[in-house]
Amino acid sequence: MTLHFTKEEFSKRKQDVLKSMKEQNLDALLMFRQESMYWLTGYDTFGYVFFQTLVLDQKGNIILLTRAPDLRQAQNTSNIQDIRIWVDKDGINPTDDLKIILEELDLKNKNIGVEYEAYGMTGRNALKLNKSLNNYCTVEDQSELITKLRVIKSNEELVYVKQAAELADRALDEAWKYTKAGASEAKILAEMQRAVLEGGGDYPANEYIIGSGDNALLCRYQAEKRNLSNTDQLSLEWAGTFKHYHSAMFRTIPIGKADPKHIKMHEACVEALTNCVKTLVPGKTAGEVFDIHARTFDNLGFNKARMNACGYSLGSTFSPNWMDWPMLYTGNPYKIVPGNVFFMHMILMDSDSNLAMNLGETYLVTENGNERLGEQKLDLVVL
Repeated sequence: MTLHFTKEEFSKRKQDVLKSMKEQNLDALLMFRQESMYWLTGYDTFGYVFFQTLVLDQKGNIILLTRAPDLRQAQNTSNIQDIRIWVDKDGINPTDDLKIILEELDLKNKNIGVEYEAYGMTGRNALKLNKSLNNYCTVEDQSELITKLRVIKSNEELVYVKQAAELADRALDEAWKYTKAGASEAKILAEMQRAVLEGGGDYPANEYIIGSGDNALLCRYQAEKRNLSNTDQLSLEWAGTFKHYHSAMFRTIPIGKADPKHIKMHEACVEALTNCVKTLVPGKTAGEVFDIHARTFDNLGFNKARMNACGYSLGSTFSPNWMDWPMLYTGNPYKIVPGNVFFMHMILMDSDSNLAMNLGETYLVTENGNERLGEQKLDLVVL
């Protein structure tokens, strides 16, 4: 299988990680985040739901410890040469196998960073790991070491990000095509996902969010599917996904006719998004982007309907969600730089009137400002 990036790209990423490790005085890093493994080596799997770690030491040695089903997965999708397997059996503790690897790399009494903020690093696994490494080495949380490198996209990555954005646009075309009174939410979802897969894309890192009627006010996927009423509202949040890179969008579509408040809410969303776009520039902070979002909505009388975050970084992420670090919330000190990719969502959920309005787009931060990756109109579309 061909790797998704050039050897030169992978080599630069590895050197960047080693440099960061040196700055943090780390002799090794234990990766548990699938995003880190994919970014560093190309390794592509959902096997991280079990105990699995990628070890990188300051000498540049890379060793993957995983289960048998992921042996060929790693061989076929990554540049990892040294793959170790821990064997499934009752009472097994894979940290014992990890300890053998650490001994081989002469890491006793050394400083080791661990990605504790990882979906495969369950509380039980963390307890086992900490117990195993107690009095063996110094351990510290380095969950964001690679994440802070991944947040700035390379030119090779941006090719995939922009392809993901094109697929997101295609999915919206399908949503507009199939959304009408009497239409099934299931059919709309199926056609949107079909557009992405037929376009060469992937499944997203979390489910598309769809809800109509009362469920239009939900910001999460839930299992109910219904047919649209003659007068209704449909909220859709989805992402085009290509090689695991995401470009997300968000819309609320009134069915039959728009409530007058729908129109005011949409105008507020456009104004808030416009102000956020002006703020999403190099040198500003993630917190400043949120604050202009909040100030805009509050000044327009929508304080109770808005959220406490207005977006987040996007990149190559794995289940259970496509949200990446950092998030846009008040006080977040992260300084925006060229190469960042942010999904900014303007969400209004008015429980008093039971009306929703959402508008979300993905942006690439550039040297001079930013670029909206989607090309669809921001107008309120009533179907």
